[in-house]
Amino acid sequence: IQPPEKPLQAEEWNRLKESFRSPEVFEEVMFNSMVRCNSPIDVAKSLLTHVAKSNGDIAYNLLVKYLALCVHQGQVSEIRDVYDIMKIRFKSFDSGAYNLFIRGLCNSDEWRMALTLLEEVKKIMVPSRTNYESCIKAASRHQEMNLAFQLYHEMLAKDLVPSFDILQALFDFSRGMEGAELQKELFGILLYLRENQMYPHKTFMWSIKLWFESIPGGHWRGHLTNIKNSGQCPVCNHQLEDSNLTEEEYSNLRERIIRDVIHGTDTFRKTSPQEFEAFQTFVENRLPFDIVIDGLNVSHIKPRKMQCENLFDAVNCLAKENTRLLVLGRKHMLVNSSNWKREIMKEMQNKADFFFAENISEDDAFLLYATLQSGKHCKFVTRDFLRDHKACLSDSLTRHLFRKWQRGHQISNKMFFSVFIQQPAFRYDCVVQTTGDTWHIPYKDAFEEKYSYQVPRKWLCIQQKR
Repeated sequence: IQPPEKPLQAEEWNRLKESFRSPEVFEEVMFNSMVRCNSPIDVAKSLLTHVAKSNGDIAYNLLVKYLALCVHQGQVSEIRDVYDIMKIRFKSFDSGAYNLFIRGLCNSDEWRMALTLLEEVKKIMVPSRTNYESCIKAASRHQEMNLAFQLYHEMLAKDLVPSFDILQALFDFSRGMEGAELQKELFGILLYLRENQMYPHKTFMWSIKLWFESIPGGHWRGHLTNIKNSGQCPVCNHQLEDSNLTEEEYSNLRERIIRDVIHGTDTFRKTSPQEFEAFQTFVENRLPFDIVIDGLNVSHIKPRKMQCENLFDAVNCLAKENTRLLVLGRKHMLVNSSNWKREIMKEMQNKADFFFAENISEDDAFLLYATLQSGKHCKFVTRDFLRDHKACLSDSLTRHLFRKWQRGHQISNKMFFSVFIQQPAFRYDCVVQTTGDTWHIPYKDAFEEKYSYQVPRKWLCIQQKR
């Protein structure tokens, strides 16, 4: 259905509606079409007026569709009018309507009203990341950086993960501004990237570089570089942090993971204590392993292939030079089926130890336990990021050690035409690092929404020249 190009009179709307094959949904379909075609506001308004006169009122969903069109076109006074109408008619709004109101107002001089709406949202639900980010951008655009960072911290406290877009905006809008507190906040963002092993993309990296170089009297200079395999920066000759944990760090981490994660709250929700005890005995009798494989996870690498073949390729590739493998499987793998062929399973069991857990068990805890008990040399293979387990670790130092251990021990696996490719571990730690007067920031060429195990080879080195 094509929306008209100019406003229509009541009888013209009626004629259109009668010619439509499902008149009962005519208005809804027409509004959807107007939003899609970005119709002029006066055309949409003439339909809204017609609906109000015919029905005595306008349904909630039609008002929200009209609102979406107003927001798309930045029609601030119309957004305000829709808000006033809906406020009188409805006790509360859904998250979609709040998102539209906040986004629409934040892009205007009425942005402070969006802050009032954010407070309104908080009373009935947790505001979305989009709600916060719209308000943070609006405050930053108006140079109210204290307010922007207050909202940013509030967002983090609600476990909302900020997008690179908003982090970049905070650097962009702070460019050239003075203030030790502001610097501290932006350094805090860089440490947040370190803590969460996040790699900025190229445009975000440029924003960081330009901000450093714009600090009044800061004397910072940034250079793009590649770190040598030894871990030395060719620009400032600084040696990056070692990727290996010390013996003390490793044993502390192992104790904490076994205490907080494995025996903590989340493990036995999907596995019984008896099964886990059986697994511990199994592992203790066969230690140490060199590589522990999350069998079910790896079996899904190539969707078009049989699951047991995916796993077979991985086991074949890793079972070299007497490498001792432990594969964590599920009991259904032992039942002959189209995905799990008995003869292939038998052949794999000649090359690796297998532990088959119940089909409902969570295998992350098994994976962590077997790897950590095997010692510092042991690596593990999974495409999972183990975010939940990091969250169980109560202090930031242990979380940092966990991430560092994970970077050095998690084998990234990608299947290319049946070739199992492993990425070698670096001797240096691939995260944001600082000594106070230097910062080293690894970055990626392109933006990636999802986490990737491919660590960047490119770095930004920033030095303060006194």
